Amino acid sequence: MNNKIEKLQQIIDDGKRIVFFTGAGVSTDSGIPDFRSQDGLYNQKYKYPPEEIISHSFYLKDPEEFYRFYKDKMLNLTAEPNITHKFIADLEKTGKCTGVVTQNIDGLHQKAGSQKVYELHGSVLRNYCTKCHKSFSAQYIKDSSGIPYCDHCGAIIKPDVVLYEEGLDQDVLYGAIEAIANADVLIILGTSLVVYPAAGLIRYFHGSHLVLINRSITPYDSQADLLINDSFQNVFPKLIAR
Repeated sequence: MNNKIEKLQQIIDDGKRIVFFTGAGVSTDSGIPDFRSQDGLYNQKYKYPPEEIISHSFYLKDPEEFYRFYKDKMLNLTAEPNITHKFIADLEKTGKCTGVVTQNIDGLHQKAGSQKVYELHGSVLRNYCTKCHKSFSAQYIKDSSGIPYCDHCGAIIKPDVVLYEEGLDQDVLYGAIEAIANADVLIILGTSLVVYPAAGLIRYFHGSHLVLINRSITPYDSQADLLINDSFQNVFPKLIAR
């Protein structure tokens, strides 16, 4: 393992345009559950399967049940960035990290200090009225009783997150593609790489080094120049952003 971390440090030191592609596994050390691990949301029992609850059609059909699950399991407003978020932000300050493409909706990359973040699936921190488009904070959603309604026009509020059956924001998508296409190093962290179209963005990478760090196997393991199957807590404390 030490040899792999030394190799990763060398790749980072030599890189000039490093892009990170992050998934839910990056935020588990901050206390936010992922989706597909043994203890993830998809393996917990609810009245409906979580993947059904966080779909656009379910949100329209049963917003009360949607928000019960959403506020209980997806609004983790006390979570703080962990060492992985902080390392990425520190590397951006050196000029080496040119972007973060994330499937996460928790805003922890920005909270750690990252500026160039492409949130493929939106953010729980942004919410808007479906009628007058007034913006609302995540705390407003959390504090609401049942379904959150606009205090201006009374319409239902929707989180600015991409639910199942919804398309990605095209501006964010194109920005992510451009960042990946121009990178000389792509470091993939904490994602199963099975959710499309997000996982398909990797095909735009044509740089020198593809690094994949994840606890479990992914469909892209064989394509990685460096593969580390371990906890981020065993990797990032040993790296230096320089």
